[in-house]
Amino acid sequence: MSSASRLPIGWLVQRVAMMLVTLLAVITLTFALMHAVPGGPFVSEKMLAPEIEAALNAKFGLDQPIWRQYLNYLGGVLTLDLGPSFKYPGVSVNSMIADGLAVTAQTGLLAIICVVAFGVPAGIVAALNRGRWPDTAAMFIASLGIAVPSYVIATVALYIFALRLGWTPAFGLDDWRGYILPVFALSGFWMSFVARLTRSSLLETMGQDYIMTARAKGLPAHTVMLRHGLRNSLIPVVTVLGPVVANLLTGSFVIEQIFALPGIGRHFVQSITNRDYTAIMGITIFYAAFLMLMILIVDLLYLWLDPRISYGDRK
Repeated sequence: MSSASRLPIGWLVQRVAMMLVTLLAVITLTFALMHAVPGGPFVSEKMLAPEIEAALNAKFGLDQPIWRQYLNYLGGVLTLDLGPSFKYPGVSVNSMIADGLAVTAQTGLLAIICVVAFGVPAGIVAALNRGRWPDTAAMFIASLGIAVPSYVIATVALYIFALRLGWTPAFGLDDWRGYILPVFALSGFWMSFVARLTRSSLLETMGQDYIMTARAKGLPAHTVMLRHGLRNSLIPVVTVLGPVVANLLTGSFVIEQIFALPGIGRHFVQSITNRDYTAIMGITIFYAAFLMLMILIVDLLYLWLDPRISYGDRK
């Protein structure tokens, strides 16, 4: 039975409905938190006359009752309009996200490729050489990658390769070398995590009864591992990759600040500093929606990875 024929439409509709309810809760909570903060988006302006502040509040509808502001904002979100920026005249939050997403998606996609291309093979090599030096070396490096924070990796790499050796630019993405250090810093932790997860999952899978049966039938070791062991052992890895993809494709606040990348993460930090409430809410909602979408895609990938998994309706 194909994965397409095993996909229950009822389950998919239920999941989408749950996503919409969750997104509504995120919108409501974010809106409430922004309005619970003392002051307003214009209180930090120096020498701002009261009448000018009142005019700005009227322009953006901040003088209306909270419930009306909420309904207006919710109506805008339903039409995919996240509103205007309070700090940048003529700039919408949609355009801020679109501009930042171009940079963030490029670095994030490269980081995802590194996580999959290096993390999964490292875990496989470690599992196949359990107790020998490749396993020890791979797990030692992976442990360092997990233990050392990404901002420390970024700072050290920036000092050594950019400032001391001059191999890469210190900041910006003027050429392809500018991607090296941000991608390395972004993917370091997740490469290490995926390598350790792949190793442990593959070792557990290779000890299952059906693997023993395949070996007893005389199948080659590489066939047993690739056809029977690896596919099932990748299910936990795929589970992790959903949030990882959402995390990397929506940017890292710290890494983008260190390397001065004009991505979504840097926009978010600047929005907090500038008290740009609509930008904060818009980026938060975008991240939440993207994360839920990635988790849904992961659940659908389970059907392809493991035919035993079924999302049938429970009675």
